[in-house]
Amino acid sequence: MKDRQKISFQALLLAFGTTLLVGGLWMAGALDRWENTTWDWRVRSLAASGATADIKDESPICLILLDQYSLDWGQETNGWSWPWPREVYTTIIDFCVRGGARSLSFDVLFTEPSVYGVWDDQALGEAIAASGVFVGAAFVPVSTDAAGKITLPISEVKDNCLALANVSDVPDADGVFRRATLWVDGSDGQRMLSMGAAASLIGEDTEQVRKVLDSGPARRILNFRTPEEFWPIYNAAEVVQSDLRLMEGGTPSLDPAVVKDKHVLFALSAPGLMDLRPTPLSRVSPGVTIHATALENLLNDSFITEPAAGVVLVVISIMSFLATGMLLLGGKLWRTILTIVIFISLPSALGLLAARGGVWWPVVPGTLGHGGALAGALVIAWATEGKQKRFIRQAFRHYLSPDVIQRIMDDPDSLKLGGERRELTIMFSDLEGFTPMSEGLEPQELTQLLNEYLTDMTDIILESGGTLDKYEGDAIIAFWNAPVDQPDHALRACGAAVLCQRKLTERRAEFQERFGATMRMRIGLNSGPVIVGNMGSTQRFDYTVLGDAANLAARLEGANKVFGTYLMISDATREAVDSQMMFRELGDLRVVGRKQSVRVFELEGFAGETEPEHWPDYRSALDLCKQGQLSAAKKAMSQLQKDTQDTQGDPAAGKWLERLQNENDGFDPIWNLTRK
Repeated sequence: MKDRQKISFQALLLAFGTTLLVGGLWMAGALDRWENTTWDWRVRSLAASGATADIKDESPICLILLDQYSLDWGQETNGWSWPWPREVYTTIIDFCVRGGARSLSFDVLFTEPSVYGVWDDQALGEAIAASGVFVGAAFVPVSTDAAGKITLPISEVKDNCLALANVSDVPDADGVFRRATLWVDGSDGQRMLSMGAAASLIGEDTEQVRKVLDSGPARRILNFRTPEEFWPIYNAAEVVQSDLRLMEGGTPSLDPAVVKDKHVLFALSAPGLMDLRPTPLSRVSPGVTIHATALENLLNDSFITEPAAGVVLVVISIMSFLATGMLLLGGKLWRTILTIVIFISLPSALGLLAARGGVWWPVVPGTLGHGGALAGALVIAWATEGKQKRFIRQAFRHYLSPDVIQRIMDDPDSLKLGGERRELTIMFSDLEGFTPMSEGLEPQELTQLLNEYLTDMTDIILESGGTLDKYEGDAIIAFWNAPVDQPDHALRACGAAVLCQRKLTERRAEFQERFGATMRMRIGLNSGPVIVGNMGSTQRFDYTVLGDAANLAARLEGANKVFGTYLMISDATREAVDSQMMFRELGDLRVVGRKQSVRVFELEGFAGETEPEHWPDYRSALDLCKQGQLSAAKKAMSQLQKDTQDTQGDPAAGKWLERLQNENDGFDPIWNLTRK
């Protein structure tokens, strides 16, 4: 295992450093613009969450908007230019009183006398006084300290309304209204409530709302809902027409009962009337939606809250520590990518989840904190572990399969003494007549020949997923199914052995021409349990195999001489690839050092390829040998040799015939080898 103490220290240092840096930027407000953008996205994602027709009908709030349609209707039907006669507003007030509205707030500043004369203002004042639920608008510039000069409405409004409320507020630094100032304290010590706060104190829930007002700061984060999804909205033209019809004894298009027990807010929303404000939901929201949202949040105690900065920074530190620790522990590339994706996405997921619960959890500080820590971890990994991995890959790519190299890189601690018992397929190969061949070549020629030969063979072995154990001069030792699992290890080994023989056949003429060397290779394959692992001293060791199955593979390579063959496999290997390769039985061998005989086969190619024409005759002759029918066996083997003279004979049949000619009664079909 890796040095976990060192990794923990590095991860802790990175987490603390990035959190300190990001925390400083965040507290200084340098991240606000980006954080506000992510919050607006969360607001839009959740604004209509849970909205239903029943919720809208049962909402304690409704809006009456003087929109563009209402402006056009007033001009076309009644010839009203802007501003409308204030007498028109009396019909809206009367409509709401008829319907039993709990409160009626006018988000309109009547600061100048009516252009239609004093009588127009008087009519409005009388309607306000008669309503008993009217909240008028005043303008109190909001600042960080005391309020500025108050702009009050005309006396007909100020003296007759139930309450005056402030309709002024300030947006965030980027100009978007995400918060509402619920009250301001004037220089005279008088507190002026916002329109939403003033309206909330009219009705049965006054005591509960006062607790909400008194339990937090004046400036709160608004919990926005899509207005058209949550609140009934009516246009001024419809309300005016309905009230006029009621006064005439007719049937209104809109029943006043729609405002019963509701807090009604009236405002201007036509684009030309310049009462549009940017909010997280829209850059052109009617300003009254800010007051209505504050009102709803007060009634439901549903303002957005913010976690303490210290809590946020602690969470960022912990997550950054975990992220960098996992990255520095290393592993496969997909694990590294997955770690990066998870921890970069985590702040956004946490921010969205928290928003559902009414909490503004900062996304940008967490994302930057995690990203910075991960970037630092990648640099450290590249400078240390990456350097080590590049060295290992470069140093061993010629000797080990990619799987072995990856295992070492994933866990350098695997480079220690010890082994495990596994079932492998082991290959031993050797060049025929290499010693006399080498004596006839110059050292440079011999080196060039061996390098080209070993490169060709090794490439095939490694491409099949084999592990190159070692070279011993011209000999190659390799195995399959370690260190990674390969259920088809026998098939991989057999396929590689066949391709090695075919590659050598392909280049034999070239080697003969260039080096004067006739290159033929003997291969032995066996499958069975062995001990595989790092064997040697604490200073130098090899990843190799030990065991009887490996010894038998080595014996089979040499046993090719007995039958004149070049690719011999054991019965265990043959059983594992029975229907997938092409082979023939050679006979039974008892190799040096083993009491038990083993059935051996010559491997020729892949299943589906055309086998030699004489193989069926050879199988029949071999059966005669096993049955002890010496005379018939000699005749069959002799005939087989004659029939295959055009193809230089069958070496295996020739070896059997030679032995049969020297045998008498008591013939033992098992070949007993006296040499390795």
